[in-house]
Amino acid sequence: MSNSTIREELVDMTCNAEMLFADGLDDAITGYTTKGCAVYSIDAIIDILVSEGMTEEDAFDHFYYNIDGSHMGEFTPIYINTI
Repeated sequence: MSNSTIREELVDMTCNAEMLFADGLDDAITGYTTKGCAVYSIDAIIDILVSEGMTEEDAFDHFYYNIDGSHMGEFTPIYINTI
């Protein structure tokens, strides 16, 4: 499934055309909230960043500062730890 398809399906399922997404991290999407926010797995995001050449430490720093630290409004994605 292509990234645009995943995004289109989530927008359709939630009826929220304002849903926001984290660029390049669609493979880490795990679901959506009842308010129409995309939900991402932090572990999967770290794996993606490491696969792109970052060390694990740099990936965590990048995630917490640049991704999790970015608030883009009401429909900012949610990042969760999975068990």
